[in-house]
Amino acid sequence: MSDVVKSREALMATIAPPLPATAGFPKADVVEALLDELLEVARVEAQLRGIALPKDKASVLNAPVPLDSLSIVDTLCAVEPIVGVELRDNIVRTGGYDSIQQALDHLIPRIEKVWLKKKGAKP
Repeated sequence: MSDVVKSREALMATIAPPLPATAGFPKADVVEALLDELLEVARVEAQLRGIALPKDKASVLNAPVPLDSLSIVDTLCAVEPIVGVELRDNIVRTGGYDSIQQALDHLIPRIEKVWLKKKGAKP
């Protein structure tokens, strides 16, 4: 590389330093934490109601197990340290959900919206 090119690169680095990378929404971490909590809620609900849950995790996600909204609000505590914001109970649908997958499909976009608002970013 010539001295002129090196000098130009050094000058550009001084004038316009690269912008710091902003981390995106930690969706994988949120899903993992929320899923662990929802699986536990589903196990408890299934046991109380005498519902046999499938053995494999993929089938459990869509198993028809009623998930009470108050129990789901408690699961948000596991996500708060990941997103760095307190999640209000109005994120959870009143009346709860009919499956873990239904809860995930509803909650993840709402949690991301709160996170984006806190970060001042646009979706």
